[in-house]
Amino acid sequence: MSKMGRPKSDVIKDRIVTIRMSDEEHRKLKEYSRKHQQTITETIKEGVHLLYKTRD
Repeated sequence: MSKMGRPKSDVIKDRIVTIRMSDEEHRKLKEYSRKHQQTITETIKEGVHLLYKTRD
């Protein structure tokens, strides 16, 4: 019988980043994520992508 579960991804995501935020920064992050119907992780990744697009 074959194994059940989530299929393996082509891109291995094994890096973990931890940051400290003020209550205000965290509130803004959660509010933005909720407003745009995305996870906090997706919001942060989008922010990093935008920085690369707009800065040299």
